[in-house]
Amino acid sequence: MQRRSEAILALEDGALFRGRAFGARGERCGEVVFTTGMTGYQEVLTDPSYHGQIVVMTYPHIGNYGVNNDDAESARPWVSGFIVREASPVVSNWRATGDLESYLIENKISALTEIDTRALVRHIRTRGAMRGIISSDDLDPETLIHKSRASREMSGADLARDVTCANAYEWNYQLPITNYHIVAYDFGIKHNILRMLAARGCRVTIVPATTRAEDVLALKPDGIFLSNGPGDPAAVTYAIDATKKFLGRVPVFGICLGHQILGLALGAKTYKLKFGHRGGNQPVKHLPSGRVEITTHNHGFAVDADSLPADVEITHINLNDQCVEGLRHKNLPAFSVQYHPEAAPGPHDANYLFDEFIRMMNNAKAN
Repeated sequence: MQRRSEAILALEDGALFRGRAFGARGERCGEVVFTTGMTGYQEVLTDPSYHGQIVVMTYPHIGNYGVNNDDAESARPWVSGFIVREASPVVSNWRATGDLESYLIENKISALTEIDTRALVRHIRTRGAMRGIISSDDLDPETLIHKSRASREMSGADLARDVTCANAYEWNYQLPITNYHIVAYDFGIKHNILRMLAARGCRVTIVPATTRAEDVLALKPDGIFLSNGPGDPAAVTYAIDATKKFLGRVPVFGICLGHQILGLALGAKTYKLKFGHRGGNQPVKHLPSGRVEITTHNHGFAVDADSLPADVEITHINLNDQCVEGLRHKNLPAFSVQYHPEAAPGPHDANYLFDEFIRMMNNAKAN
C-alpha cells in the first residue's frame, strides 16, 4: 500500500501530534474531543452534535466494517475533522456500501491516522478539550498553532442555527400513526430519535430551532420534544425563551442540548465540562429506582446542580463525576436527560424514557 502523506494536528496550547493524512486533504479547525465508542463511527460522523469539533476515536482500529446507507444519523457528516489510530484498508461487512476514506473524501472531511491517540487523549483529559487544527497542506508548527488559537471557541457559540432544518417537515417512518402529535425542535436532531418516537405511534413534525413558541402551540401538539445539538446552550437564547412560554401548557421532553435548554428555561445555569462525556459506556444512576444504566453521551456542557430551583428534582447522575444527567419538574409535565436514550450507537438501557414521555402525554390528555 502506498505510504500516506504527512499531516499534523496542532493544539492551541502548542502541543503537536504528527501522523498521516486520511480522508480529504487540506486544513480543518475545531474543538478537539474524544469518544470512547468501539463501533459506531458513522453515527459519530453524522451526529450534528459534533458540529465544530475534531473527533478522536479511542478505539484503535476504525473503518473495518465500512459505511452504509442506513447508519447515518442525519443527512450528512458534521464533524470538522476525524482522528484514528489505524484506518483499516479493508472493508468486510455484508451491509457495507462503501469505505470510510472515500466517505470522508466525498464529504470533504480531513482526517489523521497513524497517530498516538492514547497520548492525545491523555493530553486532552489533563489539559481539557481545546481548539486545534488538522493540516496536510501547511506543515509549519508555529503557523498552525496560531491558526488554532484564532479559530472559533465553543463557549458562547450558537451552533444550532448551523445544523437545524430550513423548514418544518413531517417524519415519515412508514409505521401506523395512532395517538400522538409531537413537535420536535431541531437543534441537530438525530434520525434514531425520530424512529423511536414513530415506533410508539407518534406523528412527528420537526421545526427549525428558531421557531416561536406561538407557532408551535398553533400546531396543537400533544408533546414537545427538545433535541440534541451542538454548541453552548446558553447561547441558544431563542430556544430558552420559547421553552419558557410552553412550559406547563404541553408535556416537554428534552435530550442533550434539549436537556440543557430546559434547565436554563427553568432558571438553572450551565457550565462547560473539562473534556466532556462522549461514548457509549457512561454509567448513570437513576435516583428514584437506584438502577444503574450504561448510556451513550455526546456533550461538553452540563446543568449546574446547585443552580436548580426548588421545584426541580435531579433524576439521574453520572457515576464518574456526579454531574446532572436528568431532571424533572415536580409540578409541570417536563423532564429531560443529558445522555442519548436513542442509542445510535450505544446500549439500549434507557429506551424506557420514550415510554415515559408517552405516559406523560396520556396523563395530560386524561386531565
